[in-house]
Amino acid sequence: MMTNMKATHSIQIKELLRFADRKFTADRGTYLFQEGMKAEELYIILSGKVQISKITSDGRELSLRICGANDICGELTLFTDEPKFLLSAKVLETTEVAAIRKDFLETEIFQDSTLAFEFMKWMSDHFRKTQTKFRDLVLNGKRGALFSTLIRMSNSYGVKQKDGILIDLPLTNQELANFCGTSRESTNRILSELKRDQIISIKKGKISILDLQYLKDEIGCENCPAVYCSIE
Repeated sequence: MMTNMKATHSIQIKELLRFADRKFTADRGTYLFQEGMKAEELYIILSGKVQISKITSDGRELSLRICGANDICGELTLFTDEPKFLLSAKVLETTEVAAIRKDFLETEIFQDSTLAFEFMKWMSDHFRKTQTKFRDLVLNGKRGALFSTLIRMSNSYGVKQKDGILIDLPLTNQELANFCGTSRESTNRILSELKRDQIISIKKGKISILDLQYLKDEIGCENCPAVYCSIE
């Protein structure tokens, strides 16, 4: 595997797990929460994968990240009155989850300055990752958005092979388009061009990047640390 630097977990997950109110298993295709629902809990992913997404005003889905083991989701509702979830969390595969009551965690953060500091550090890194993703989506156009997404996926799920980097995550073209904020048709066309130019290959629903440097050069990649340039 490539060096897979997940979100900086300055918070010790085992520390947060002691606050867990319950644990449960979520099936593929279900939701931990959906946009607009009343927010009473935060969730720690123990195993499996969960996709965090936003539905735009015109009904399109914009996928923001994929949460894996030891990731936290639902954190944007902390310290808000009558909170509702701003995003949706769709389960991509059978997932084990620990739930922490929002009000209980808020009390603990107020009382424990070390926990508060660590949580602030984690949130700061989380927001920085989100900002760099939106920067790429806004500034680089449809092609650049797809190139950026492929680079991020290679950092998160890349497996080095003799001819390139296999992104070990099966995605439909529509799901990939959702991460880029583009249409499936545009994504299909750009992927076909990349295949024709031997920049990528696609086998059994998985993409291999044959020329990563080409993708980086096309978007003026700044070689940000992988901890920020990831899909997680």
